[in-house]
Amino acid sequence: MTHKILIIDDEEKLRSLLARIIKSEGFEVFEAKDLKSGFKKLEQTDIDVVLCDVKLPDGNGVDFLQNIKGSFPLTEVILLTAFGNIPDGVQAMKNGAFDYIVKGDDNDKIIPLLYKAVEKVHLQKKVQQLEKRINDKYSFTTIIGKSKGIEQVIDLAQKVAKTDSTVLLTGETGTGKEVFAQAIHENSNRVGKSFVALNCSTFTKEILESELFGHKQGAFTGAVKDKKGFIEEANGGTLFLDEIGEMPIDLQAKLLRVLETSEYIPVGDTTPKKSNFRLIAATNRDLKTESDEHRFRSDLYFRLNIFEIKLPSLRERIKDIAVLTNYFVKQFSEKTNKKTLHISDDFLQKLENYSWPGNIRELKNIIERSVILSSSDTLTSDVLPYEMQHQTEKSNKPMSAFSMHSIEKLHIQKVLNYTKGNKAETARLLEIGIATLYRKLEEYNIQS
Repeated sequence: MTHKILIIDDEEKLRSLLARIIKSEGFEVFEAKDLKSGFKKLEQTDIDVVLCDVKLPDGNGVDFLQNIKGSFPLTEVILLTAFGNIPDGVQAMKNGAFDYIVKGDDNDKIIPLLYKAVEKVHLQKKVQQLEKRINDKYSFTTIIGKSKGIEQVIDLAQKVAKTDSTVLLTGETGTGKEVFAQAIHENSNRVGKSFVALNCSTFTKEILESELFGHKQGAFTGAVKDKKGFIEEANGGTLFLDEIGEMPIDLQAKLLRVLETSEYIPVGDTTPKKSNFRLIAATNRDLKTESDEHRFRSDLYFRLNIFEIKLPSLRERIKDIAVLTNYFVKQFSEKTNKKTLHISDDFLQKLENYSWPGNIRELKNIIERSVILSSSDTLTSDVLPYEMQHQTEKSNKPMSAFSMHSIEKLHIQKVLNYTKGNKAETARLLEIGIATLYRKLEEYNIQS
């Protein structure tokens, strides 16, 4: 890639000489005799570095520097002056100049400086591209699906993103709660600030407390130096607490105080600190039931539940399975250096008939496995796991009143009626997992 250099100088001979020298180094050079025409060149062409005289017919290069950096922040500026002037040099650097050199005395510095300035521009553009890719990755437009359920959830998330309200994301494991949390952050007023995520189910109570609030040196065995907690790291940005339903009760009380006062005390310290962050929490538990049964603080639940967004399971968005499958097949075909595989009807049908207890995360893993195992240019059902190949087809035919299946179906329906359709509570009373309950509801065609 050829880098573009703009020379702004009213001395035509000097300007032409500089242009020839710089062109000989392989740069593309543009010329302007004053600030007005120079700015026009900047608007017309993506200039990397500007070499600008300080004293020009229509203004001062030191002042003009601010206009350049304000409109073209990635463009670097090297100022040239006929007479070294310390105050001008200081002001030039304050205004954002890459360097300030004296004509004649420092001519041998120009080419090395250009290479350094161009390298800085290249790095800045690379960082900008990476930031854009990260932002694009977590934008709402990249959330895949056209089902009514997912579109409603995206609409809710977009509306709350621009506020500073606490958000509670609920739904089964693998439905994409962290993706939504990132998208909310990237579309909020806190974009560009920290997004820190902590899974509350990963640590013991003591370690979780230290991770969340930080600690002072000597607070406990192994605390050899002060450590910032996630609350401090999130200052100005967003704190995402995943699996918050797993947080111990006494830590819930401390978190509630932070949410109410913005103050916290690191472990082993006595001096309160402040942190201004937005909280997004996520759980696959029914926190209302948990709080009713005193397994989760009700005051914290009400503080978290300002704006709840329930993410639909993959079973509730069957029409999205095809588009998600296409996306993952393309992704993993590229990753394994294969030509993008075709998807057979029987492969897709098996996916659509499956109950997906692990939701999108499980689908992604299944597709990756299938792409690796496939030895042809088409994905067929024989590369799917055994249980998916041989899953029981849904059936609406009546069952015998004496069969175990019939008794199980009637019992599940009875408990579901008792809980008024609350699936989390139904699963708890039946002493089975929520994913198992969903499979049973689908297998027996129980409407809830």
